[in-house]
Amino acid sequence: MEKSLIIVESPAKAKTINKYLGKEYIVHASVGHIKNLPKSKLGVDIEGGYIPTFETIEGKDEVIEKLKNAAAKAETIYLATDPDREGEAIAADIAEEIREDHKPMYRVLFHEITQKGISEAMKHPERLNGNLVASQRARRIMDRIVGYKVSPIVWKTFFYGLSAGRVQSVALRLICEREEEIQAFQAQEYWSVIGEFEPEEKKSFYAKLFKIDGRELFVPSKDNLLEIEHKGTKDRYTFIHSEEDARQHVEEIKRQSYQVADFQKKESKRNPLPPFITSTLQQEASRKLRLSASKTMKAAQKLYEGIDLGEDGLVGLITYMRTDSTRLSADAVSEVREYIFNNYGKEYLPAHPNVYKKKASQDAHEAIRPTSTKYPPSAIRKYLDKDLYRLYELIWNRFVACQMEAAIIETTTVVVEGGKYQFKATASRYTFRGFLQVYDDSRDETDSIEDEDSEMIDEVLPDVLAIGHKAALLSVVQHRHETKPPPRYTEASLVKTLESLRIGRPSTYASIVSTILDRKYVEQKERRLYALSLGIAVNKMLIANFPDIFNVKFTAMMEDELDTIANGKQEFKQVLDDFYIPFSKSLEKVSQKTSELKKATQEKTGEVCEKCGKPMVIKWGRNGKFMACSGYPTCKNAKPLPEEQALQQHVVGMKCDLCGGDMIVRSSKFGTFLGCSNYPTCTNTKPIGLGIKCPKCGTGDVIERKTKRKRSFYGCSRYPDCDFASWDKPVNEPCSTCGASYMVSKYSAKRGEYLLCPNCKAEVEKDPISAVG
Repeated sequence: MEKSLIIVESPAKAKTINKYLGKEYIVHASVGHIKNLPKSKLGVDIEGGYIPTFETIEGKDEVIEKLKNAAAKAETIYLATDPDREGEAIAADIAEEIREDHKPMYRVLFHEITQKGISEAMKHPERLNGNLVASQRARRIMDRIVGYKVSPIVWKTFFYGLSAGRVQSVALRLICEREEEIQAFQAQEYWSVIGEFEPEEKKSFYAKLFKIDGRELFVPSKDNLLEIEHKGTKDRYTFIHSEEDARQHVEEIKRQSYQVADFQKKESKRNPLPPFITSTLQQEASRKLRLSASKTMKAAQKLYEGIDLGEDGLVGLITYMRTDSTRLSADAVSEVREYIFNNYGKEYLPAHPNVYKKKASQDAHEAIRPTSTKYPPSAIRKYLDKDLYRLYELIWNRFVACQMEAAIIETTTVVVEGGKYQFKATASRYTFRGFLQVYDDSRDETDSIEDEDSEMIDEVLPDVLAIGHKAALLSVVQHRHETKPPPRYTEASLVKTLESLRIGRPSTYASIVSTILDRKYVEQKERRLYALSLGIAVNKMLIANFPDIFNVKFTAMMEDELDTIANGKQEFKQVLDDFYIPFSKSLEKVSQKTSELKKATQEKTGEVCEKCGKPMVIKWGRNGKFMACSGYPTCKNAKPLPEEQALQQHVVGMKCDLCGGDMIVRSSKFGTFLGCSNYPTCTNTKPIGLGIKCPKCGTGDVIERKTKRKRSFYGCSRYPDCDFASWDKPVNEPCSTCGASYMVSKYSAKRGEYLLCPNCKAEVEKDPISAVG
């Protein structure tokens, strides 16, 4: 009896599917793409209508032969590659290679690798979707044209091995523009005033000055000033500019008599967040689990394709992880509602299911969710490694929480008035935690119940206060603040920004960040993305010469047009014309001045070459900037920049362990380090420490190290003998709460920098009053 053939992408997925299908089916894997554009040439006939030439990927001939043989023996062929545009294109490539005349071939979409998910898909086979294939092909062709045509210009301008990309370069632009904002930022001084008040027969509390003569105090940030200017409401707002101004107000405040002008208690709801889509999963995994986007997607892929759960065998634990839809199936909602009722009680279950709406490009998918409530994280923990467990738990909790009741917050507000001054204090507490029993995101570094300008100083306000009753002023103090520059992007906030601007697709965000890190355009320190000098220079060159291509508006427009191909509203060629015609005009202009571009990156030094007498200039090379003779290639004199030469001569008062020579500071493309002054005779090197002894072994020094992806972390110089490691930078300051020998430096957009004890989690503000500013 002939069997039906099912073709998937992943061998792991094939094993899981085999478990659920009967003997009449055989499952093979293509192991990803089988074809790609050629490496050595463009591979796109632009004049002929953007026709791509695909070649078999090296090593895939044997895979294709196996698929052909299996197809020849099969009764029916089912193409079950991933249920997205990329999967549709892979299915089209496979179909082209194995197609048998008069043999039925179908497309099936497995949104979850479960018995039910597979059975439903097999009951509703489809035909290949040509529009989805065309959309994916158009994206691939756009990316190839940009990379193939622009990257060589970057090589000629800087050095070989760099790259430019249609989406990658726009992401780099966002990071560089943020860096420019930070460098150009000028802090604005402002002052706050805190008063301690004691109402009649009540405990005292602190309140913040928030109005003077009816004008509300505000933080004079650039955005706030622009908004006030735009709305024409200058007469409604003010701020305290200087210490003298603050002192005068404090003196006048002390002379006033105060009474309670307002007392309110209000209830509000905090609704649960929607279930995960690809981008929000990447963001939350970065924030909460400190997983990179690429690591998150690899782990999610494993959870989707199937995990061996002992007696239950291979089980796909989550639905497909590349989606921008928050839709949930009726069956999934019904199942989780029953789970909530049984495990948390009826008070946590809304009368009707929570529905989340979002404009989605591929709404055929569901949100990312567990495939069954049969497998709570705690029950299967022993089958999952650390990262798989944490990610699965995150997905599980978010899914369960999204169908629970809202949390209820009681907010108490007190206004105290005296003369022209009004002070306000606000305190919030949960009267019903609702979904927060499962998914508590209130401790996130960039999110809390109190807003940035909270008047509360960790106080419990009186339960009842009568309006008009006197409130004695016990003390008053002024505090200086400065406005803060916009924060540098983290991987999570960059993904969020890309999504909000419609730049790229969620499935590509991981590779975008990896690429700009690998090219050394950007580096990651303490989770934040810093634009490096090379990235800034490349970005400047691209924007100057391709202003209409590497910009947010054009890139977002092209994403929308790619969606119109998928929806059948526009033709493949028309969309590519909309892209290529303006691109080719810019390319033609730039191609005529490549030598000018290279000269524009060179900087004059005022020095002359000691070998030939020609001017020395600063150029770019693989290891960064260096000085070279302008007479190159006739004269090949080159040397480090003066500051690097000085750095390399800096003796640190340490002798070499091997030869007794002086240890000096040296630098390489990987950063600075200690090296023996007798190099190359002696090659001894040591890392530069932070001046802190390792808190684990007490012998080694804490040093900065790099992961394979060039992400900074801090570890012991005695590794691997000592495995101390910290993502956060240790600071040589003991914890006053528990006595721990060190604290770590933390940062959030709202609070700025602060210290955290890794042992007891005590926090110390660098600006002690930042909690009220």
